[in-house]
Amino acid sequence: MTTRFSLLLQQSPFAGQSFASACQFARAALANGYQLEQVFLYEDAVLAVQPGIDLPADEPDLAAQLAQLCQQQQIPLLYCVTAAEKRGIYAAEHSPFLAAGLAEFAMRLTGTKVVQF
Repeated sequence: MTTRFSLLLQQSPFAGQSFASACQFARAALANGYQLEQVFLYEDAVLAVQPGIDLPADEPDLAAQLAQLCQQQQIPLLYCVTAAEKRGIYAAEHSPFLAAGLAEFAMRLTGTKVVQF
């Protein structure tokens, strides 16, 4: 039986290494035959959902890299709608991010190992 992972990100994509580490972990897990069931953005990680962020040219868009990986691998990329609303963030109409609640995240955890960034 293949090990299945769920990723939980809590830190802003613009502060620290959490999004870079999550992308690196996801790529390594997939390359080694593991499954990623979902990626869930919570707390300040929901800042990744905000459309139209204009980053300096020398900074990588880690949120876009994670979204692209999830789209390519068909991994649900969920964000906590409550955390986003508290921060005044709403996803664009054709966003790769899917609104969800903590209850949905928890229900999807069955049989997975959670890796928190």
